[in-house]
Amino acid sequence: MKFKWIILLLLLSVALPAAVWAKSAINTNWRGLAIKGYDTVAYFTESKPVKGKKDFEYRWQGAKWRFASDRNLELFKADPEKYAPQYGGY
Repeated sequence: MKFKWIILLLLLSVALPAAVWAKSAINTNWRGLAIKGYDTVAYFTESKPVKGKKDFEYRWQGAKWRFASDRNLELFKADPEKYAPQYGGY
């Protein structure tokens, strides 16, 4: 009887779609924040890390992105690929 369960579990693990096993497109922390809550636009505009604020939060690619200002949030919304880390931050 145990043998049948092992075979069944093995078949199910192979049959599940690859999407179930795939990682998220964006590397996030346990709270779903991209780049640990830092403002990705600030790396380009201020050349240094700046902590983002919850008031300026935006969801993109299944992750929460935080920004230090409304201006940086709008810049990101206009062209996220320009400011997002390469390879999803992995």
